Amino acid sequence: MIARVLTVAGSDSGGGAGIEADLKTITALGGYGCTAITGLTAQNTLGVKDVHPVPPDFVALAMRCVIEDIGVDAIKLGMLTNAAIIRAVAATLPDSVPMVLDPVMVATSGAVLLPDEAIAALIETLIPRAALITPNLPEAAKITGLPVGTQAERLAAGERLLEMGAKAALIKGGHGTGAALTDLLVTRDSVIEITLPRIESRSTHGTGCTMSSAIATSLAQGLALEASVRRARDYLQAAIATAPGLGAGHGPVNHLVSIEAVRL
Repeated sequence: MIARVLTVAGSDSGGGAGIEADLKTITALGGYGCTAITGLTAQNTLGVKDVHPVPPDFVALAMRCVIEDIGVDAIKLGMLTNAAIIRAVAATLPDSVPMVLDPVMVATSGAVLLPDEAIAALIETLIPRAALITPNLPEAAKITGLPVGTQAERLAAGERLLEMGAKAALIKGGHGTGAALTDLLVTRDSVIEITLPRIESRSTHGTGCTMSSAIATSLAQGLALEASVRRARDYLQAAIATAPGLGAGHGPVNHLVSIEAVRL
């Protein structure tokens, strides 16, 4: 049976992030994507113009409709918009399915997508349910209250996320500096560094959505956590390197890049 991935996230009218990026990624990597949309955004590569939240009960209903009929092998959580939606999602999550939490707080353009009052709800209800949480450096600092300037500090932030209840944390290095970027995969048993060349590009819109969806798809297909993360990173690198260059701002990556190098 094809691997079934439910993405619970916001919709991006520009198509580069959110639900749209998730579905493209899941499909490109051989999975079947289903959705529960948490919010509608009016945006393009230059920024987010407005966000329209979906009623929490409707988000939960969409989740239940998918879970009870089609079934899910992994769940990815992205932009959750507000505390009420976060609590509705948490109450609907099945216990037996791995969940990848991308704690979307700020868009690439700088727009705030999760208010401060909702972060406490995310920490309380979702981090303890996460098989993996995938914060970038600003998100890791915001959630943990710790600095993330050095590799040692990033490791400490990852360990703090485990203390908060996550089974594993991927501290992404994309917001760092230097010719290479290093992601830290922190589990209770190991710390794995994944280092790749940094690609200088303005086409980085939706990279967090793409990465987390790719990991969720591989987990749904039965890959182990480290293999899932490495496959997702390879896919994202190729997608950035071959980005179509759309828009005048932060453009989308190429979700349809050949996956010959990142196949199962």
